[in-house]
Amino acid sequence: MAQVGTDTSRTKVSIATEVLGRPELLCSVTGQGVESMKNDPNAGALVPSSPEQRHREVFAVALQRRPLFPGSLQPVTVNDPKLIDEILDLKRSGAQAYVGAFMWQPSDDSEGMSSAESAASDSAMADLESASSHSDSSTSSPVPSTDTEAASDSSSSASSSSEASSSSSDGTANSPSGRSTAESDFGGLTSDQQLCEVGTFAQVHTIVPIDPRRAQLLLLGHRRLRRTRQVQKRPLKVAVEHLKDLPYSSGDDIVKATYMELVSTLKDLLAQHPIYREQLQVSFQFGSDFQDLSRLADMAAALTSAQETDLQAVLAELSIPDRANAVLLLLKKEIELCKLQADIGKRVEEKISKDQRRYLLMEQLKSIKKELGMERDDKSAMVQKFEDKIAPHKDRIPAEARRVIEEEMAKLSNLESASSEFNVTRNYLDWLTAIPWGHYTQERLDIQYAQKVLDQDHYGLEDVKDRILEFIAVGRLRGSTHGKILCLVGPPGVGKTSVGRSIAGALERKYYRFSVGGLSDVAEIKGHRRTYVGAMPGKMVQCLKSTGTSNPMVLIDEIDKLGRGYQGDPASALLELLDPEQNSGFLDHYLDVPVDLSKVLFMCTANVLDTIPGPLRDRMEVIRISGYIADEKIAIARRYLEPQSQKLTGVPADGIQITDDAMHTLITEYAREAGVRSLKQLLEKTYRKVALKLVKGGLSGPTPTNTQETPAQPGDAVAEHGGGGLGDGEAPPDSMPGSQESGSDQTLEQSAHEAQKPPPVTLTGSYAKVIIGPDELKDYVGPPPFASDRIYDTTPPGVVMGLAWTSMGGSSLYVEAAGVEKGEGKGSLKTTGQLGDVMKESATIAHTFSRAFLERKQPGNDFFKNNAIHVHVPSGSTPKDGPSAGCTIITALLSLALDKPVRPDLAMTGEVTLTGRVLPIGGVKEKTLAARRSGVKTLLFPKGNEKDWDELSDDVKKGFNVHFSDTFEDVYKVALDYDVNSL
Repeated sequence: MAQVGTDTSRTKVSIATEVLGRPELLCSVTGQGVESMKNDPNAGALVPSSPEQRHREVFAVALQRRPLFPGSLQPVTVNDPKLIDEILDLKRSGAQAYVGAFMWQPSDDSEGMSSAESAASDSAMADLESASSHSDSSTSSPVPSTDTEAASDSSSSASSSSEASSSSSDGTANSPSGRSTAESDFGGLTSDQQLCEVGTFAQVHTIVPIDPRRAQLLLLGHRRLRRTRQVQKRPLKVAVEHLKDLPYSSGDDIVKATYMELVSTLKDLLAQHPIYREQLQVSFQFGSDFQDLSRLADMAAALTSAQETDLQAVLAELSIPDRANAVLLLLKKEIELCKLQADIGKRVEEKISKDQRRYLLMEQLKSIKKELGMERDDKSAMVQKFEDKIAPHKDRIPAEARRVIEEEMAKLSNLESASSEFNVTRNYLDWLTAIPWGHYTQERLDIQYAQKVLDQDHYGLEDVKDRILEFIAVGRLRGSTHGKILCLVGPPGVGKTSVGRSIAGALERKYYRFSVGGLSDVAEIKGHRRTYVGAMPGKMVQCLKSTGTSNPMVLIDEIDKLGRGYQGDPASALLELLDPEQNSGFLDHYLDVPVDLSKVLFMCTANVLDTIPGPLRDRMEVIRISGYIADEKIAIARRYLEPQSQKLTGVPADGIQITDDAMHTLITEYAREAGVRSLKQLLEKTYRKVALKLVKGGLSGPTPTNTQETPAQPGDAVAEHGGGGLGDGEAPPDSMPGSQESGSDQTLEQSAHEAQKPPPVTLTGSYAKVIIGPDELKDYVGPPPFASDRIYDTTPPGVVMGLAWTSMGGSSLYVEAAGVEKGEGKGSLKTTGQLGDVMKESATIAHTFSRAFLERKQPGNDFFKNNAIHVHVPSGSTPKDGPSAGCTIITALLSLALDKPVRPDLAMTGEVTLTGRVLPIGGVKEKTLAARRSGVKTLLFPKGNEKDWDELSDDVKKGFNVHFSDTFEDVYKVALDYDVNSL
């Protein structure tokens, strides 16, 4: 569509039927008299046409968006160097260059043109207009033809040139979208079948080279023509047939009525906007005969912004009455489009005027209030402060929240400062304007960078790292990591919280953590109602305010320890918060407006899953962190814990050495838990005692000052360690000598390393290096709390070691069975050791199954019938429960009945049914680590856990002889049915 603008300074030109028929009036409008046109033979013929007998073969130029009508100007970009050379040769020789302008055949993949082509066409129009007025006569001056036919064609074809403006965005000729690269080198035009059959015989009025391969042409249409066959491929030349309009009766009443309606519709269109009058004036300069219905229809069609298929149909129509009717329909549509545009412009202008008027009135009202003392300056400043806070993201604030903010600011303006409602409204606006509505930080979904961050912060945990990298990879493919709630489950001290912090660092998201352990008030999650004194929003609104972004990484700690009280059930309140389908409209009780939390990445931590409600657990994806083996603990201590202890105590790097044997003893006899928290505490205790010894020996540091130190940041120290940071003298795995890194990654790691180095301290005095071996450990950390988990070096009959899973990780425990009373029919079972209901039922089942099993193995053995048996599990102060003690209890009972000890160095786990089937259990890795701490070499697992065993890493499985049992018969063969001499 021709671009419409506003020119109110231009005087309206009244276009009437008489004006269209009076060329002398038209010439006076454009500043050119009739006499001057008669005296100057070139004045009325801008481009004289050649005889059609001389142009039976023409070069083809493809038009992209709209056809060229006779009498119209149209700029075209040509990409064929050979065609450009042919046209330039003709222009240099002084002859006029003529081409055939054809539309591309319409196709689905070549509709419209690219924005780049449109911009090129727009700029080309300006270049061509400039070139048209400044170029020399060989390229732009029209050369009148001496042919008599040319004279007749000149007056009929030099019609409206408004197409130069209305179609200035025509596309690049010979360059449709969807062509191959090879074809695009010369425009993609290789066959005449790519073009429409009917085109326009056009003169190349001006040619402006752009580069050696492209040029801009300004074409002036003369007459219609039809291609008949292809003569040459490149540049494409076709044989053409010059077409003439079909004869018609100009005196026919219908034709006259059509002509009058066409003129009347043109008058209506010209009245819609000045640009149409300007386009028509350009056509008047060439003395077009608009009394000719054919030329009038072509000029009117060139003014419209119709579809290219409709315009091509008008061009191909040789019946003048039918052509006029088709153009009349296009003009009617154009008028309706202009009316719609005018209506839209009017509405926009009214809205702008209304806003301006409201602004002026508000400013006047503010000035009047200030003069009358009705408004204080501090209140206006407060309102202005709120407006300034929301100004950066005002366009991104949801409509409902914006409406509430505007209402509250208007309410605040009318309240007295001394009223209680004033402070409530001010605090409410403080929270509403502090939320970063629609502001998101750019997250980094880089697998290599995430791998470096995780390796730098944590040692081991390969399965956890792989799961996190998979999570980031999925986010890389989807473009965002929201939509998943991860839950890290594991015993204390294994690094759950620090893993969450590392994920935030790997994604470069803002990090926020809050603990819900013991939380029993729903208002901590959902906020308080504003009617209460001291009401505040919930944790999530506080999170958005403190982080300043709408997509932080939120770690909800200790989610398995949620409380429940008379204030409500926080677990139920978390259902909405942790549901990706609902949290896009999270409603805080204090704000009372929906807040979008769908872009927030939630991560939870827990020690056990049993206490998490089922509906809440279903919304989370569980990632288990089992614990560390001794070798991993040694590496963590050397790489992370010792440098941190040195930093905290100020002991010089060469002032202490803990030998490998001492470190192994410290881990195996002092810190046996699944995590490394106790190990960290023991190392800090050791370093403190060494610091005391060095200071007593004469070593001293700088004199303490009263200068306030910068408080430690959350990332400086590790709360739950699976790593955490680098210490002085230790390098991360990725910064070892010889590693090659990018500049940004290396800078990040260096800055993180430098941030954790102790400040430079000048020590004075001499000192001797303290070397700590296994024998010296008791001087620093005291005697070992336990030497071994094993109570028995060799188990007697009736005693079997079992494996259990606890919230602290895995542990080994013994099941002891002993006969307490013997007599006819005294067979019974008694259990002690603070066993739970599930374990008591396992003992009852084990007793029943043992009697049946012994009857099958030794039919005459009536041990269970005549003996009262006592089953005890040591550490009676510790509650014990679980479904995996069946195998252990049965084996202990049978060992007692057969008076035969079980195989040495054997530990087992698994539940047994009444029929003897061994059922799979959980916690295979934790139980395996417990067996390693107890020095056991032979393991017995249910057959159903073989897949879990295969998933364990090789360093966890190293040194074990494992057996898998499907029935208790398999357990019996390994534990009791063995040859003592073969061991």
